Amino acid sequence: MEVLFTFLAERYERKSVMITTNLVFSEWNHIFKNPMTTLAALDRVLHHAVVLDMMEVESYRAKEASHHLQSLEDGLPASSLSSSEDESDRQP
Repeated sequence: MEVLFTFLAERYERKSVMITTNLVFSEWNHIFKNPMTTLAALDRVLHHAVVLDMMEVESYRAKEASHHLQSLEDGLPASSLSSSEDESDRQP
């Protein structure tokens, strides 16, 4: 991933960069081959950074999937769940 490192190095303290990832920083060594490159990339990313940890936020996709699974367990067709949700969303 030398291209990613080059990008981060060129943007460092010049332009803003937003990165989203499901990896914690300690797992970034899977992205870069060299540990020193990983450290240098993280140094550039975290300097002046605002880090938002969204791991405790409930995913709307997971919530929707659990509703879908519950409807299947209750014996309701999946289409009845989505149409009833659509109708409830339209009511003021």
